[in-house]
Amino acid sequence: MVTRSGIRLLSLVACAAVVLFALAGLTGCKEKSPPPAEPNAATETPSPGAGREQALLDPLDAAASLFRGPSVSLQNVLKGDKPWSPAAESWWGKIVRDFTLTDIDGKVHTLSDYRGRNVVVVVWTTWVATCRLQVPQLKELRTAYADRDLAILSISNEPPALLKEFAEKEGINFAVLSGGGSALPAPFGEVQFVPSSFFIDPQGRMKLAATGFVPVEDAKAIIQAQ
Repeated sequence: MVTRSGIRLLSLVACAAVVLFALAGLTGCKEKSPPPAEPNAATETPSPGAGREQALLDPLDAAASLFRGPSVSLQNVLKGDKPWSPAAESWWGKIVRDFTLTDIDGKVHTLSDYRGRNVVVVVWTTWVATCRLQVPQLKELRTAYADRDLAILSISNEPPALLKEFAEKEGINFAVLSGGGSALPAPFGEVQFVPSSFFIDPQGRMKLAATGFVPVEDAKAIIQAQ
């Protein structure tokens, strides 16, 4: 027989069960937040530092490309009227012979020491008008390339003291060597007209030789030619 107190206890248990069921239902129906998405290449935000590095690198690359210039073929370089004439054509594509001369500051230069970079060898003299016109072109060419990419060796058989005075007066920024003539191997020692310019590639091969005035733009084109 169920007493009145037992009925009361059952009612309390039933009410508690109803409340627990209701709470469980509310908790189970709550929408779970989706897990945070993993960053990927399409959505990942670049760090502030990366943007600054890119901003610094791009202008440097753009500036360097102005000096490098587009590659052209030697055939295209030779097209059209030029103030210079091709020379020593039998040497084109061949490894040139080595030589050693001293510059006006007493430094010894050996041609083969410059392997790995382009070299322009210019045979000239201070008293020829065309040679004097060539000097500013060589100065501009010197500033257009880093030392690790280009060496300019100018050679005159005039006395070192005279050459030094001329170089200081003209603000020459490339090597001025004293000597030449029979002391130089072919084709450098076979020059009949000055200025004569010899363009040598980083492997030590003669790319092209020219007699006469070579504008800086032509010189750059020859250096870049493939």
